[in-house]
Amino acid sequence: MQQIDTDLQLIHDGETGVSPTEFRKALGLFDSVMIVAGIMVGSGIFIVSAEISRQVGSAGWLLVAWVITGILTVFGALSYGELAAMMPTAGGMYVYLREAFSPLLGFLYGWTLLTVIQTGSIAAVAIAFARFSGVMFPSISETHYFIPPVRVLPGYAFSLSSAQAVALAVILLTCFINTRGVTWGKLVQNIFTVAKLAGMVVLLGLGAYAFVRNPSVFHLNFADAWHPKHISLIHTIDATTGFGLLVALCVSQTGSLFSADSWHDITFVAGEVRNPKRNLPLALGLGTSMVIALYLLCNLCYLAVLPISAIQTAPGDRVATLVVDTVLPGIGKLAMGCLIMVSTFGTVNALTLAGGRACYAMAQDGLFFRRAGKLNEARVPGWALAIQCFWALLLVLPRTYDAATQTYGNLYSNLLDYVISAALIFYILTVIGLFRLRSTRPDAPRPYRCWGYPWLPALYITGSSVVLVILFIYRTSTTWPGLLIVLSGVPVYLFLRKGKLQADLVAAQNTSG
Repeated sequence: MQQIDTDLQLIHDGETGVSPTEFRKALGLFDSVMIVAGIMVGSGIFIVSAEISRQVGSAGWLLVAWVITGILTVFGALSYGELAAMMPTAGGMYVYLREAFSPLLGFLYGWTLLTVIQTGSIAAVAIAFARFSGVMFPSISETHYFIPPVRVLPGYAFSLSSAQAVALAVILLTCFINTRGVTWGKLVQNIFTVAKLAGMVVLLGLGAYAFVRNPSVFHLNFADAWHPKHISLIHTIDATTGFGLLVALCVSQTGSLFSADSWHDITFVAGEVRNPKRNLPLALGLGTSMVIALYLLCNLCYLAVLPISAIQTAPGDRVATLVVDTVLPGIGKLAMGCLIMVSTFGTVNALTLAGGRACYAMAQDGLFFRRAGKLNEARVPGWALAIQCFWALLLVLPRTYDAATQTYGNLYSNLLDYVISAALIFYILTVIGLFRLRSTRPDAPRPYRCWGYPWLPALYITGSSVVLVILFIYRTSTTWPGLLIVLSGVPVYLFLRKGKLQADLVAAQNTSG
């Protein structure tokens, strides 16, 4: 009887006959939506609206900036849905770019993902967790040093503060959890994502309460909704002009797109999703739509409680904290600190869970350490997760130093600024790949075909390209270096490719012998 129960459970999980060397199909639709939502919502939505409001200058254009982000995100997700259903294997964008264009392009994305995008995001969000945990535990601070900054190069140093130590612990903990199996990873993800979404609903409730009690603030913000005031100039471009406003809206996408980024990471774990041909497109569409709707409502909440000038000057850009403190004086800092700790821990877990699968796919192609292409006893890529964890840990330690202000920053922040535009290039190329695969593989099975094709993906490509061009023109210091990071992967690819060819040749000779 026990054996029959076990067999029934395996059938239910979709794992009958699956080899121990294959991924466990443990992620259902709900789990997949929680990964999409959980990885998108970190700390950005509670902060970046301050910077965006300074760039666009008014309530109406603040919402327009987030609407642009929403359109690009949802349109991109719907486009990716076709690729995910067509190729439901581990690796996500690495696989799509490899199949649509070339192994080199796929590798350059995987290289940038490992060196900066995924690991840098893990480091950044882990530090955000540490910073906000300092609200409850003041000893956790980036200026409370165990090892004071040690200068190694002009403008660079290494240090170990209590905040860095907490970030290191969070990275190690989430890596350990995910090496125990995808079931553990999804359990943590579901709990923390539900908790953070519930916290956002409470925040929206406070905004609704404030609006009912005193609607004058909201009416004041929208009485002059389309006239920018107190704006930050971008290369002397005036956002009160038509062209200047276009530049401001495009530049503002740096913050809002980053806050809504990584939604595609669910495609990295496609090999572990049950019924992926149905659930992957649904998870991408539902998850991104839900989060974008919450983001727009959060901004309406801010505008219902705070004048646009207060949003622009929120202390430390912590707009959500100021909102809670305005409605419930005295508890905003603590309440938002707790919410952001929950949010960021869940995001680190989701980033960790997903990122290792891209390294696994590269290793399977002979373009990464061989061991990274193996699954451990829990049927997850343990070595790939460990390598990702190791590099993320290293990114936490280096600091940048500004001699003029005598202040320390974080190296990963600079790296992430550099690759935001590079990541957008890969997103655009992936959606272009959708068109290319329709042409080169017209008869390939497509369980889901992109809704609105070809207009919807074409709008994504056009809109994202406009944002990209503006960023390269008006954010040169943080865009062109990103291309250098991407191109640094070319010699690495050539070296690994040569090694793979030699290994294949030896294997062929041994077989023939």
